[in-house]
Amino acid sequence: MKTPVTCSAYAWVLSLGIVILYSQPAWAASCESLTALSLKQTTIEVAEVITSGSFALPPPAKRTLTELPTFCRVAAVSKPSSDSHISIEVWMPTVGWNGKFLGVGNGGLAGAISYAAMGPVLKRGYAVASTDTGHRGAGNDASWALGHPEKQIDFGYRAVHEMTVQAKAIVTAFYSTAPRYAYWSGCSTGGRQGLKEAQRGGWRSGVGLPDPQL
Repeated sequence: MKTPVTCSAYAWVLSLGIVILYSQPAWAASCESLTALSLKQTTIEVAEVITSGSFALPPPAKRTLTELPTFCRVAAVSKPSSDSHISIEVWMPTVGWNGKFLGVGNGGLAGAISYAAMGPVLKRGYAVASTDTGHRGAGNDASWALGHPEKQIDFGYRAVHEMTVQAKAIVTAFYSTAPRYAYWSGCSTGGRQGLKEAQRGGWRSGVGLPDPQL
């Protein structure tokens, strides 16, 4: 397994070598039932199957992702501190999961789920996750940080760690088995995020980190 180091907006992790075919596992839980999943300091707010093949990005984005496979979409909020509000999205293909999990990074000062990066990864059969790093806003807006030290910590490293831990738990609950491999893909801020989480053991299989912002 190797991860490429080329990047446009994000580096896509590619699996090279022999393709191993295996039977699709029986799911431990329906997508909708995941709202009842007990997670530390985290609440699942949405768990729904998307069958339309498209997903309209939330405002202010004016874009719709298309040609998506049917997938289970989970939206969660993690609150590891009293001032934390970390939004997390996990997308899992209902058919053809490749047994792998991939987290995608942010750019600039983050402030939004990286939906546009999640779509292509989902199409490749990965369970994929992203976070807004604990605040909403433009990538060049730092007003959220003033007077909010806990949100600064969330942005610095905690949000990505929470996303990684909770997303893996969600994936395991849905598929009845843990991901065989875990990867990270990101540039700039996303590169820094991946390096920090790698120090915490989040990405044991591979990372794609061109141009990390240190």
